[in-house]
Amino acid sequence: MVIIIGAGLSGLLLGYRLKQKDIPFKILEARDRIGGRIHTVLDSSETPLEMGATWFGEQHVELKSLLDELGIEYFEQFMNGTAFFQPISTSPASSVPIPSQPPSYRIKGGTSAIVQELAQRIGEEHILLNENVKEINFSTDDIQIISKKIYRASKVILALPPKLWATSIKVIPDLPQDLKNTALNTHTWMEHSIKVALSYQDPFWRTNGQSGTFFSNSGPISEFYDHCNSELSKYALCGFLNPSYAHLSNEERKGIVLNQIVSVFGDEAKNIINYEELNWLEEDKTYSESVNQLYPHENNGSPLFQEPYFDSRLYISSTESSSAYSGYMEGAVISANLTLDRVLRDRH
Repeated sequence: MVIIIGAGLSGLLLGYRLKQKDIPFKILEARDRIGGRIHTVLDSSETPLEMGATWFGEQHVELKSLLDELGIEYFEQFMNGTAFFQPISTSPASSVPIPSQPPSYRIKGGTSAIVQELAQRIGEEHILLNENVKEINFSTDDIQIISKKIYRASKVILALPPKLWATSIKVIPDLPQDLKNTALNTHTWMEHSIKVALSYQDPFWRTNGQSGTFFSNSGPISEFYDHCNSELSKYALCGFLNPSYAHLSNEERKGIVLNQIVSVFGDEAKNIINYEELNWLEEDKTYSESVNQLYPHENNGSPLFQEPYFDSRLYISSTESSSAYSGYMEGAVISANLTLDRVLRDRH
């Protein structure tokens, strides 16, 4: 039995591949939902809004291959028309042309389509939610994983951010000190992000010849993009809020976001259907306090995450552990594929 801890993209893909190989497994997820940092929400108008992972590019070939395998369609991010840029808070946003650049893509129906499809193929009996693993004991022949009850396994895969498992899961015997220190000082993708989205009755920015793209050096919004669905039947803008506004309430953030959007796009931007946000700093299944200040992607892809431990009974798989494209969905896919290869190799 293989126990996978974490039902994000990497953990679910590992479960799917193990099922294809007829290898017994269970996925233990601490949240009451799957997906981890992939999280699409539907507002009251059924507009899919991305509160987590959103975009990928042509270079993300393993993710694209997986989407093709699963029969999941994707579409190009709309970037036609002018954009807005605000260099400093004392000057208004100015209209600028968008330079030519490689396309980026979004998943049709929302990014959560990929985790939902993987979960359906895995089967709900293999995915256990609300399982907050507290301890992993390797001191016996069978590994003991302690959550709401005790699970036993021959191998365990940590499919969650390194800093999170280093701070929340007790391992017996203790992990090697260099691995633990590196994990504690590994930046977790999205942990300091605030995603915000506004849905509308119509895409007024497109009608006005605008791309919906907005960048600001001063905030509160740092970047915003068109977020209409692929069928162009649901309309929204979505992006990131500067994390320095994390201490404000939801209503306070909503107020300053609307003020800024109206100042950029005009009075039409007032007429929202819904405001949606997710402050990832409040997500204790993603965010964990750092002892030292960490820079984006710090220690991501460390060689220490590529090795098995405890006589090839413990493996590490997440976007942060990937040696390529760490911090992206592509990294999560690459990490899962390589971890599967190692698990299969070590069975013989």
